[in-house]
Amino acid sequence: MATSRLFRLRAEVAAAPSGPKASSLAYVKVRVDTGVFHLDELYDYSVPEKFTNLATVGIRIQIPFGNKEVEGIIVERVAHPERAGTIKSISKILSPYPVATADSLKLIDDIACDYACNPWDVIRSAIPPRVASVDKKVATKELLLENQLQPTKSTRLRDLKKIESRFIQLAPSIDASEQVASIAESHLAKGNVLIVAPDESDVDQIIHHLASAKKPVLKLTASMSREQRYANFLKCLSNNKKIVVGTRSAIFAPVSELSTIIIFKESSPEHYEIRSPGWNSKDVATKRSTLEKVNLITVGFCPSLQMAHAIDEGESEFEPHQRSVVVHAFNPDLGTLLPGRIFPEIRKALKNGPVLFLAARKGYGNALLCAQCRNIAQCDCGGRLQVGGRLIPPICVHCGKNYKEWTCVFCKGSSQYLAGRGIERASEEISRAFPGTPVIISAGDVIKDHIEAKSSLVLSTPGAQPRVKGGYAAVVILDAIRLFSHTDIRTPERARETIFETASLAGHSGNVIMVIDTVHPIVAAVTRWNVVPILKRDLFERKELNLPPYVASAVLIVSEKESISIATGLRKAINDNRLPPSVQVFGPTPIAKSQSKIVLYCDRSEAGVLQSFLHELQKKRSVARKDLLTLRLEPYSL
Repeated sequence: MATSRLFRLRAEVAAAPSGPKASSLAYVKVRVDTGVFHLDELYDYSVPEKFTNLATVGIRIQIPFGNKEVEGIIVERVAHPERAGTIKSISKILSPYPVATADSLKLIDDIACDYACNPWDVIRSAIPPRVASVDKKVATKELLLENQLQPTKSTRLRDLKKIESRFIQLAPSIDASEQVASIAESHLAKGNVLIVAPDESDVDQIIHHLASAKKPVLKLTASMSREQRYANFLKCLSNNKKIVVGTRSAIFAPVSELSTIIIFKESSPEHYEIRSPGWNSKDVATKRSTLEKVNLITVGFCPSLQMAHAIDEGESEFEPHQRSVVVHAFNPDLGTLLPGRIFPEIRKALKNGPVLFLAARKGYGNALLCAQCRNIAQCDCGGRLQVGGRLIPPICVHCGKNYKEWTCVFCKGSSQYLAGRGIERASEEISRAFPGTPVIISAGDVIKDHIEAKSSLVLSTPGAQPRVKGGYAAVVILDAIRLFSHTDIRTPERARETIFETASLAGHSGNVIMVIDTVHPIVAAVTRWNVVPILKRDLFERKELNLPPYVASAVLIVSEKESISIATGLRKAINDNRLPPSVQVFGPTPIAKSQSKIVLYCDRSEAGVLQSFLHELQKKRSVARKDLLTLRLEPYSL
């Protein structure tokens, strides 16, 4: 017989007493990390007297929510709560240092509204995680007070300020990062400056030029250590004169006395956040410029069509930098990388310094054709064959099958022809054409920032072009039409920016050589350093076809099994007048991994209605405990 046991009572831990409430402004409105999509409103909490001096706007706190303790950020200090009943109290001040201002919190809320998401999804990108060791090192009382003192001062000044919005076209033959640094220096007298660049390399080059000019610089990038990034983020709030340079998340940095935001290479896809909700730094900058009354300067070689549309509508000014550039265009010869007439120009340039070759693709041979009948070589599974290197047999890009003894299934020939040459194959052909000349490759995992200014053949893929002091003796853009051959809607913009950026690397006495049809519009555009005629043509076509930027767009990625019902529901919402009649629904279109895509267009004037509808749809799915849809509003590509 089992021995009887006494009942053991379950112990419940009582919350530690918080003490008396603050004598004035005893409540705060808090943005809470609820972890639940639809619980996105502000919550009221009481302020214990012991926290009254620290509980200010932008302070990180710990609060009870449901049956757990979570993080929150104070948005406002108030005298009375909005709702009646028991109000829970702040449990802990996590850090005495503010990580946001009233303005930056308003910006986060506005972006969350624009992108139909929970504000905390934006906060995760906007505010770096706390590092306790950094909090202990920061010892300035000034930093504790600035968040309270700064808004009043800046608000008075704002009404008097006339903000400027401009796109500045970069000049050829001058280092682009040096030009951006110069623009920032010229605006530093007006107040602090924030520069947002597409990638780490651009950030480092801009900082190098600013440091050389002995300007105060703060770096903010995701690749920094957690400690250094958090420390620099806190320093943004100090009253010191500064230029903050960072990648896309830096656009939210609460820079004190901010006068100017500079977006470098605004058409770059790197300005679009990869994680949900997919905001982009240019749109955030536009919103912030309006909210904080600061100047907005976008800088690049070619404006995106969104930027061109804003210029066309008078929302921004265009500052061109037209000058003549020596361009030699050569029609491509069938099957050859370098047309015969191109060689004298390259040999002449090699006598004066390095020559840069831009190859559109990485790798070796991206497609294999039969040399006899020119049919594409395919695997038994239907995938195309590619060649990874010299003397390496073809393999299937899908299943990886190796074809050591490849023969054409159509004509039984065994002679191979490589279509879509990659940079590795191009380097072999170019080095044979110019024997004895050193070859430097910058691509893939081996990217060179700078090279020596001596005669050499430099091969690069887009985005990996090395810099050289004084510029290249010549820049050769190989098979330039390949840059325009991708299928997404942004291809022409990317191609133009790549060609102009590469052409700008030629020195003042250097030439630009392009392997492309001589009548292609890009040839005249680079020669005159004037992209306006192409932009006007593209904008006209987009308007005629009712495509972005003349319409607002959204993309939904949904599971294949739900795709038809969701598309049907969207069309029904239009018929029921819950969505504007201008909304168009395209799809669902099957894509990879058992998913489908639905694309939505609507008039720009009714974009807010579509955003609100999609936000409400996501909230209802969250309440029903369904998986959230992958939603992108104004995505980089459709």
